[in-house]
Amino acid sequence: MSVEHYENFPVASWLCPPGLRPAVRAIYWFARTADDIADEGDASAAARQAMLADYRDDLMKAAAGQAGSGRWPGVFDPLARVIAAYRLPLPLLAALLGAFEEDTRHAGYADRAALLQYCSRSANPIGRLLLHLHGLDDPALLRRSDAVCSALQLINFWQDLSVDVPRGRDYVPRSDAAAHATTPADCLRAPHADASRALVRALCAWARELMLEGAPIALAVPGRVGWELRFVVQGGLRILAKIEAMNFASFARRPRLHAADHLLIGVRALTMRPSLPKQTRIA
Repeated sequence: MSVEHYENFPVASWLCPPGLRPAVRAIYWFARTADDIADEGDASAAARQAMLADYRDDLMKAAAGQAGSGRWPGVFDPLARVIAAYRLPLPLLAALLGAFEEDTRHAGYADRAALLQYCSRSANPIGRLLLHLHGLDDPALLRRSDAVCSALQLINFWQDLSVDVPRGRDYVPRSDAAAHATTPADCLRAPHADASRALVRALCAWARELMLEGAPIALAVPGRVGWELRFVVQGGLRILAKIEAMNFASFARRPRLHAADHLLIGVRALTMRPSLPKQTRIA
């Protein structure tokens, strides 16, 4: 369903029509490589920003059918072909780069609206690009796609609190932390404290509400892409259930999906109905 290194990206799975798999891989490698530039290794923030600027320049040249720097041939050679063949919307690819550039200047988020604005660049373009490849551009579908993608991004944040916060990647809105009279640093020191659990509970409830808002897209879209979306939705909901099962202590450790969880995801994907059952008690 996904590749852990670049979360929740359906990379040419068996549910993807074979003819689209090269295009999906090209978009994936574009996003993953930019993500690595922003996050991996020991380069300074300034060096990362300079490299991402070069990467953006190569994107623009690829879109224009021009030769780029040659630094990332495995990314831009196939991507240029996909852009030309499918007329990929360049603003969506550029938005992803904007999010990665923001990561190099990470200063946290004041409130939920600010974090959702980040998700609109870091996550939502992926869903819109995949719908574009399938020839789907209905505004209602795009809105639901945005909800699913933002929810997946939030779920990744809340499952990775024990990893991200020590690395300086604090995605907890400051307004949410303040509402529970705590901070992410305090939660790391006392992940089982009532305030820590209450904060994670509230954040997970927000992500689940957003996922359920977008979930009907999985039943509205026909064919393989609809089935892919069913697994994506159910996978996200299952991770939230795992966080609840550990009493919202994700500041202490990251939840893990096991074979039984994947089986349950499959069953729920196969039995999805227009009105989704309550699969967690998060409130």
